[in-house]
Amino acid sequence: MADDWYVLIEEDTRATRRADGVELKLHRWTLVASHPVNGPQEQALAVAEDAALNYMPTLLARHARPGDTPARRAFLTPDGAWLVWLRQHHRECHIRVSTARLVHTQEEEHPPPKTLKEKLRNALEGPDPSPALWMPRD
Repeated sequence: MADDWYVLIEEDTRATRRADGVELKLHRWTLVASHPVNGPQEQALAVAEDAALNYMPTLLARHARPGDTPARRAFLTPDGAWLVWLRQHHRECHIRVSTARLVHTQEEEHPPPKTLKEKLRNALEGPDPSPALWMPRD
Protein backbone atom coordinates (compact mmCIF):
# COMPACT_ATOMS: atom_id res chain seq x y z
CA MET A 1 0.00 0.00 0.00
CA ALA A 2 3.07 2.23 -0.19
CA ASP A 3 2.13 3.80 -3.51
CA ASP A 4 -1.54 2.93 -4.15
CA TRP A 5 -2.82 5.92 -6.12
CA TYR A 6 -6.45 6.37 -7.11
CA VAL A 7 -8.44 8.76 -9.25
CA LEU A 8 -11.66 9.72 -7.47
CA ILE A 9 -14.69 11.04 -9.33
CA GLU A 10 -17.49 12.82 -7.50
CA GLU A 11 -20.75 13.97 -9.06
CA ASP A 12 -23.02 16.72 -7.87
CA THR A 13 -26.19 14.68 -7.50
CA ARG A 14 -29.38 16.62 -7.16
CA ALA A 15 -32.93 15.92 -6.26
CA THR A 16 -35.87 18.27 -6.57
CA ARG A 17 -38.39 18.17 -3.73
CA ARG A 18 -41.50 20.21 -3.07
CA ALA A 19 -42.34 21.40 0.42
CA ASP A 20 -45.15 23.81 1.27
CA GLY A 21 -45.52 24.78 -2.38
CA VAL A 22 -41.83 25.64 -2.73
CA GLU A 23 -39.53 23.77 -5.08
CA LEU A 24 -36.23 22.84 -3.40
CA LYS A 25 -33.18 21.76 -5.39
CA LEU A 26 -31.03 19.63 -3.11
CA HIS A 27 -27.37 19.18 -4.08
CA ARG A 28 -24.95 16.62 -2.67
CA TRP A 29 -21.51 15.46 -3.76
CA THR A 30 -21.37 11.69 -4.14
CA LEU A 31 -18.30 9.55 -4.80
CA VAL A 32 -19.27 7.63 -7.95
CA ALA A 33 -15.94 6.06 -8.93
CA SER A 34 -12.52 5.26 -7.52
CA HIS A 35 -10.10 3.98 -10.15
CA PRO A 36 -6.77 2.46 -9.07
CA VAL A 37 -3.77 3.72 -11.03
CA ASN A 38 -0.79 1.51 -11.77
CA GLY A 39 2.10 3.87 -11.31
CA PRO A 40 3.36 6.87 -9.36
CA GLN A 41 1.53 10.09 -8.53
CA GLU A 42 2.42 11.62 -11.90
CA GLN A 43 0.54 8.80 -13.65
CA ALA A 44 -2.47 9.38 -11.37
CA LEU A 45 -2.44 13.10 -12.24
CA ALA A 46 -2.44 12.26 -15.96
CA VAL A 47 -5.36 9.84 -15.53
CA ALA A 48 -7.25 12.48 -13.51
CA GLU A 49 -6.78 15.02 -16.30
CA ASP A 50 -8.06 12.52 -18.85
CA ALA A 51 -11.12 11.86 -16.66
CA ALA A 52 -11.77 15.59 -16.23
CA LEU A 53 -11.71 16.10 -20.00
CA ASN A 54 -13.65 12.98 -21.03
CA TYR A 55 -15.80 11.54 -18.20
CA MET A 56 -19.57 11.67 -18.85
CA PRO A 57 -21.65 12.05 -15.67
CA THR A 58 -24.72 9.89 -15.14
CA LEU A 59 -27.15 12.82 -15.36
CA LEU A 60 -26.03 13.62 -18.90
CA ALA A 61 -25.33 10.05 -20.03
CA ARG A 62 -28.94 9.03 -19.33
CA HIS A 63 -30.23 11.58 -21.83
CA ALA A 64 -27.41 11.60 -24.39
CA ARG A 65 -27.92 10.55 -27.98
CA PRO A 66 -25.19 8.94 -30.12
CA GLY A 67 -22.74 11.61 -31.24
CA ASP A 68 -23.66 14.12 -28.51
CA THR A 69 -20.77 16.02 -26.97
CA PRO A 70 -21.52 18.17 -23.93
CA ALA A 71 -20.22 21.68 -23.35
CA ARG A 72 -17.40 21.39 -20.82
CA ARG A 73 -15.34 23.77 -18.69
CA ALA A 74 -12.57 22.10 -16.71
CA PHE A 75 -10.88 24.06 -13.91
CA LEU A 76 -7.66 22.87 -12.27
CA THR A 77 -7.65 23.99 -8.62
CA PRO A 78 -4.43 24.87 -6.74
CA ASP A 79 -4.62 21.60 -4.78
CA GLY A 80 -4.57 19.56 -8.02
CA ALA A 81 -8.27 18.64 -8.18
CA TRP A 82 -10.39 19.28 -11.25
CA LEU A 83 -13.80 20.94 -11.05
CA VAL A 84 -15.72 20.40 -14.27
CA TRP A 85 -18.94 22.08 -15.40
CA LEU A 86 -20.93 20.29 -18.12
CA ARG A 87 -24.06 21.20 -20.05
CA GLN A 88 -26.03 19.23 -22.61
CA HIS A 89 -29.64 19.54 -23.83
CA HIS A 90 -30.47 22.21 -21.20
CA ARG A 91 -29.11 20.03 -18.37
CA GLU A 92 -26.15 21.15 -16.30
CA CYS A 93 -24.05 19.29 -13.77
CA HIS A 94 -20.67 19.39 -12.06
CA ILE A 95 -18.05 16.76 -11.36
CA ARG A 96 -14.93 16.85 -9.24
CA VAL A 97 -11.93 14.70 -10.17
CA SER A 98 -9.05 14.30 -7.73
CA THR A 99 -6.15 12.01 -6.98
CA ALA A 100 -5.58 10.35 -3.64
CA ARG A 101 -3.20 7.85 -2.12
CA LEU A 102 -4.82 4.98 -0.26
CA VAL A 103 -3.28 4.98 3.23
CA HIS A 104 -5.66 2.80 5.22
CA THR A 105 -8.24 0.12 4.60
CA GLN A 106 -10.36 -1.84 7.04
CA GLU A 107 -12.98 -4.47 6.33
CA GLU A 108 -16.40 -4.44 7.95
CA GLU A 109 -16.67 -6.71 10.99
CA HIS A 110 -19.72 -8.22 12.66
CA PRO A 111 -19.85 -9.86 16.08
CA PRO A 112 -21.22 -13.39 16.27
CA PRO A 113 -25.02 -13.55 16.50
CA LYS A 114 -26.46 -13.32 20.01
CA THR A 115 -27.78 -16.44 21.65
CA LEU A 116 -31.38 -16.63 22.81
CA LYS A 117 -30.18 -16.16 26.38
CA GLU A 118 -28.30 -12.95 25.43
CA LYS A 119 -31.32 -11.64 23.55
CA LEU A 120 -33.58 -12.21 26.56
CA ARG A 121 -31.05 -10.60 28.93
CA ASN A 122 -30.79 -7.63 26.54
CA ALA A 123 -34.58 -7.27 26.46
CA LEU A 124 -34.81 -7.25 30.27
CA GLU A 125 -31.71 -5.18 31.10
CA GLY A 126 -31.68 -2.86 28.12
CA PRO A 127 -29.23 -2.60 25.23
CA ASP A 128 -25.47 -2.65 25.58
CA PRO A 129 -23.84 0.78 25.92
CA SER A 130 -22.85 2.47 22.68
CA PRO A 131 -19.18 2.43 21.75
CA ALA A 132 -17.22 5.45 22.91
CA LEU A 133 -17.00 8.33 20.45
CA TRP A 134 -13.65 9.13 18.92
CA MET A 135 -11.63 11.71 20.83
CA PRO A 136 -8.16 13.01 20.02
CA ARG A 137 -5.37 11.61 22.13
CA ASP A 138 -3.67 13.97 24.56
